[in-house]
Amino acid sequence: MATSRRDFLKLSGHVATGTLLIYTAKGLVTGENETPNAKAEGEEAYADYDPKAHEWVFVVDTIKCIGCGRCARACKIENNVPWDKNANRTWIERYQFHEDEFITVDSPDGGVNGFRDEIGLPLFSTGRPATSAKPVSEAEHSQETVVKSFFVPKLCNQCKKPPCVQVCPVGATYQTVDGVTLVNQKKCIGCRYCIQACPYGARYLLPAGDRTPTGQAHVVDKCTWCYHRITRGLKPACVEACPVDARLFGDMADLEDPVGLLVKQNRMNVLKPDLGTQPMVKYIALDEAVV
Repeated sequence: MATSRRDFLKLSGHVATGTLLIYTAKGLVTGENETPNAKAEGEEAYADYDPKAHEWVFVVDTIKCIGCGRCARACKIENNVPWDKNANRTWIERYQFHEDEFITVDSPDGGVNGFRDEIGLPLFSTGRPATSAKPVSEAEHSQETVVKSFFVPKLCNQCKKPPCVQVCPVGATYQTVDGVTLVNQKKCIGCRYCIQACPYGARYLLPAGDRTPTGQAHVVDKCTWCYHRITRGLKPACVEACPVDARLFGDMADLEDPVGLLVKQNRMNVLKPDLGTQPMVKYIALDEAVV
């Protein structure tokens, strides 16, 4: 059957819109630079995927992180996350220690555009910093008084015992066989119970706009560790985007997986271990001041 010019242009538009953007350590590349069989191989891997055979783990090295924001940008591009500063599946926080032992923390726009030479908010323990609040007076604390500074990437911890699953009244939040907590946005009623239950500030309500993961707004969204990628043998977009290997992703069930071995053979920290949620995001060299 012949294709009209109008249909051809429409099809071309869809193809152009669907071109995958991937951040790599070498910079931003398009899907055109992927191997020709990448998609086909991914689909084949998904067909053979056995969730019972995997136990995923995410490792963050706070020593290596440079706060460049490539991970957060890659996440928004890959998952069609809104560019709203409060809509982040993953974000980066900067902790600054001052001469008088005062600690400030900031995460401008979720760290998507990196960090400027500014002072953040006083450290508090209620999850993600409220970036819209007024900053600390520079007369009291400034860049000159900073004696130590580091970056801490944050994302969904994919807890083994997720409190968000327990409180969802409609079963929209659920846990997969391989331990990843997801949100069925078609079921979600936007009640926010799971947002309140998450002790890590990893959930948010999707704002109205052109960019949403599934085309819906006013439903809950969160990091999925790029489940659509890892079930096809690929790494999460943020891991591929990191230019310094500060983010690592592996399989604890694979006895030869280097990241899984790294976790098994080394002492690592998790956020808020006293809560008993058993997070699967493990941190290397996590300062005890981080919340």
